[in-house]
Amino acid sequence: MFNRALFPNDSVVFDMLVVQKVNVIGTTGSGKSTFSELLANKIDCPYIQMDQLFWKPDWVESTDDEFISKVKNAVSGRSWVLDGNYSRTNDIKWENVDTIIWLDYSYTRTLLQLFMRTVTRTLSKQELWPGTGNKESFGRSFMSRTSIFLWFFKSYKNNRMRYLKLMDSSGLKDVKFIRLRNPKEADQFIDRINA
Repeated sequence: MFNRALFPNDSVVFDMLVVQKVNVIGTTGSGKSTFSELLANKIDCPYIQMDQLFWKPDWVESTDDEFISKVKNAVSGRSWVLDGNYSRTNDIKWENVDTIIWLDYSYTRTLLQLFMRTVTRTLSKQELWPGTGNKESFGRSFMSRTSIFLWFFKSYKNNRMRYLKLMDSSGLKDVKFIRLRNPKEADQFIDRINA
C-alpha cells in the first residue's frame, strides 16, 4: 500500500524526503521530461526516457520483448529517474521504485505546453533521441492518425482517472506517491527535495 499521498504543502516531509528510484508519470505534454531531468540532476542519478527506450530509428516501435528488456536493464541500477507511463511495464518499473510522482496539470495547461513543445520541436527539427533520426514534423504531429494531439485528446481524462485510482491503490508497498498540480508545485518540490 502507498504509505500515503504527499502534497507540496507537506514542506516538512519534502525537506526530509530522500528519493532514489523514481517514476514520473503524467499525460503527454505535462512536462515529464523537463521535470525528470531536473530531478535527476538534483539527486545526481541517471535520467531515463521511456520514449527513448521504445522508439527505434525512423519511428519504428520496439517489440514488447525488446522494450521490456530495455526497461529491465534501465532500472537495474542503484538509483534513477524514469520518465514515462507505458502501463505494460508497471510490474518491472515499480518492482523496486520508491517514489511515483504524478504531474497532474490542468487540461488547458497541459494542452498549451504540448502545443508549444511540438511547434518548437517541429521548427527546430531537433533530433529527439540521439542516433534515431526521429524528429517532430508538422504532418506527423498535426495531421496523422498517430498525432500526439489525438493521443492527448483520447488519453487525458482516462489517465487522470487511472492515476487517481493508483493514488488510492493498495497494490504497492512502501511507495511514496506525490501529486504535483502545477509548475509552481513542481519547482517547489525540486527546490526542497533532499539531494
